[in-house]
Amino acid sequence: WQFLYRSSYWRRGPVTMAAIAAVDMALWDIKGKVAGMPVYQLLGGASRNGLRAYGHASGSDIPSLFDSVREHLELGYKSVRIQTAVPGIKAVYGVAAQAQASGERYDYEPAGRGAFPVEEDWDTRAYLRHLPGVFEAVRNEFGPELPLLHDGHHRMTPIQAAKLGKALEPYDLFWLEDCTPAENQEALRLVRQHTTTPLAIGEIFNTVYDYQSIIKEQLIDYVRAASTHFGGISP
Repeated sequence: WQFLYRSSYWRRGPVTMAAIAAVDMALWDIKGKVAGMPVYQLLGGASRNGLRAYGHASGSDIPSLFDSVREHLELGYKSVRIQTAVPGIKAVYGVAAQAQASGERYDYEPAGRGAFPVEEDWDTRAYLRHLPGVFEAVRNEFGPELPLLHDGHHRMTPIQAAKLGKALEPYDLFWLEDCTPAENQEALRLVRQHTTTPLAIGEIFNTVYDYQSIIKEQLIDYVRAASTHFGGISP
């Protein structure tokens, strides 16, 4: 693994790390087949009976959001991520495919929108005003026990993220994800100083080394990562 990682002059990029991950995971799979054992046994054995999975609930308004939450609960999810449209903003990344007032369909994943990027409007102040009320409504409807999550998609400055985290404290989020740009890890320090809302980040990190300082300094509560992104199982 280290040979592949160090041999690339342009190391740490997403394409290189995904390629290394593919090779690494294939080799672990081969090793497991040769040994006649699942890979988790090769790594020391099972340490838990299951993993928490969450569903992506979203809606263009509160009623449609409630419908989406119920659908995910009926499917068996025990935790739900909450994303909604924001009044005054044409389309919001993180809200599932929907028809706009113009009749135009909006898919929040870029790959679903066409071959070229689409410029989007955004208003952080409107978002910050709107979101606490959304979580208040969800808590009133579904009670205090359901674990709720939210993804900020790297849209906020540190002080904006701190403000949102503070405003969401009464609604006991499981985590607030990607509240600030991932490349500015120092931003998490300021957010951490102003709110007790748990923080998660790392979905677009490319290596395990990107997590070192923020884990060591306890700037996050949850690592969001896929082994297919950061080089496989071996790291």
